[in-house]
Amino acid sequence: MATLGDPKNTIAILNKYDFTFQKKFGQNFLIDTHVLEKIIHSAGITKDDLVLEIGPGIGTLTQYLCENARQVVAVEIDKALIPILREDTLKDYDNVEIINEDILKVDIKKIVEEKNGGRPIKVVANLPYYITTPIVMALLEKQLPVDSITVMVQKEVAERMQAGPGTKDYGALSMAVQYYSEAYIAANVPPNCFMPRPNVGSCVIRLTRRPEPPVQVKSPELMFKLIRAAFNQRRKTLQNGISNSAELSFPKELVGQAIVDVGLSATVRGEALGLEEFAKLADYLLDSWGRGQ
Repeated sequence: MATLGDPKNTIAILNKYDFTFQKKFGQNFLIDTHVLEKIIHSAGITKDDLVLEIGPGIGTLTQYLCENARQVVAVEIDKALIPILREDTLKDYDNVEIINEDILKVDIKKIVEEKNGGRPIKVVANLPYYITTPIVMALLEKQLPVDSITVMVQKEVAERMQAGPGTKDYGALSMAVQYYSEAYIAANVPPNCFMPRPNVGSCVIRLTRRPEPPVQVKSPELMFKLIRAAFNQRRKTLQNGISNSAELSFPKELVGQAIVDVGLSATVRGEALGLEEFAKLADYLLDSWGRGQ
């Protein structure tokens, strides 16, 4: 069977089915075998693994996953791609199931229970860039039985996921990714590895689920509300950011007192804090005021 990592074969399939790229789905198909092999290697796929693939497209990466995993569940939102996958590019594989659905509406826990006996799965995806963050956050925050997430993302987003306090890329996404997982950039991928070419560089990043968060906090929900408040108005002081948040209702004086009492400057900005400081602040406010909602 012709491998889709070869651009000629990708073009032949697209022509055969008269496929039109959908801008609304942010479709960019991989056409580089080295990058495809790098993704499989980075994800650590073995014959013991059930892999959930998000956005298989015409099945380029899916073919590689089927060769290396025990079973693949591929979730594709674009119904125009389903006949290509089922009747053509994946028809020779008996270890793949194709689901035509929005990944944010799929019951991943049910898939894990039914197909993997509840054991953690690996997620692999060449994600549309416009929806990268909501998908990654949903996979992390919902405490799903996921061992690792290996995704192709916009280079800028990968850098944000890895960023530390005080840098321009540091923000709520950095903190959430680092709270739930360990992030590792496995490869830089230039635009010419895709069809059509995106306007930006990309990265393969692997997020390995932490067995325990790096900080202990009484209410992770409150901590992340504080983090969002701090970064929604990142030019303001932390006190003003929290006081202005629609998600929170702590008195401004209490917020100011809390910031000083946990050992921070009264005029500190949120971007200077790490997870530990936000955890201390959340615990202090919870103990002083309850949930403040």
